[in-house]
Amino acid sequence: MTKTRYRALVVDDNEPTRILIARILEQELDLQVTIAGTCEVAVRFAEDRPFDVILLDLLMPGIGGFEVLNMIRSESANVTTPVVIVSVLDDRASMDRCMELKAHAFVTKPVNRAVLTSIVKAHLPRAPRAAQDERRAGAG
Repeated sequence: MTKTRYRALVVDDNEPTRILIARILEQELDLQVTIAGTCEVAVRFAEDRPFDVILLDLLMPGIGGFEVLNMIRSESANVTTPVVIVSVLDDRASMDRCMELKAHAFVTKPVNRAVLTSIVKAHLPRAPRAAQDERRAGAG
């Protein structure tokens, strides 16, 4: 039987940043990573499937990261999923707004590998949601 891996969604419009964050999560924490380069794709992914953690940039074209966070919290399979904001914004107003929208943590760019890994690891649930879903399905 294969081990169920934690699933992460990485949302950033900057491709090199997206790839860097995905690699860090895959290498350091053995996460199964889905990447989204636009707000619209991020919302679609978040609506369709549960993740164990979401990493979200704020400054993106389209509806922007704040609205993506708002939508995730109000109408998706990830209403309670930990969201780690990864952004160049480091002002108190932006951080407060994210916390009001129920983000769990804030990492400032440029990303420090050890800091990012530590914060993501601290916010992962005890077991991957996919494993929890499989157990529930087997019990029913």
